[in-house]
Amino acid sequence: MPAFGSEDAKLVFWDRFTFYTTKFEFKPIIVTLIPNHYHILGYLKFGENLGPMMRHIHGSVAKLVNDTIVQKLKPFWYDHGRQSYFDGCIRNEKQCRRAYRYTLFQCRRHGICADPEDYSHTRVFVDIERAVKRAHELQAFLEGVPYKRYERRTER
Repeated sequence: MPAFGSEDAKLVFWDRFTFYTTKFEFKPIIVTLIPNHYHILGYLKFGENLGPMMRHIHGSVAKLVNDTIVQKLKPFWYDHGRQSYFDGCIRNEKQCRRAYRYTLFQCRRHGICADPEDYSHTRVFVDIERAVKRAHELQAFLEGVPYKRYERRTER
């Protein structure tokens, strides 16, 4: 069931997203909210803030959206025992650009519209060139951190 099928539910998401990303000092680069999930690319200076930020966003959004709909969504964020979100650190510029593009074109991928500029729930906070430049300045790319998903591909 698309938890964010209504504009009211989308507004709840954006309100809580803005509140908690501000509170935990998360700097969004690009975010796309589609009817049944969302994608985010951003910068978080203190990694230990990720879990609490996500718990607050997910908890408050689930409660407030469920309060406004007739058929309650339980579980709200995941199906069949899967985790409620996937996180990862960006290792290099190439991965950053790919993640940005992937997030930007979610509306096209899900058949909402062809042009992200026509979809109000794709929000670009920082253009990709500025984001990459700033990531290099901050030495934010975590090139030395292993990534199991990539390791499995190279083992095959």
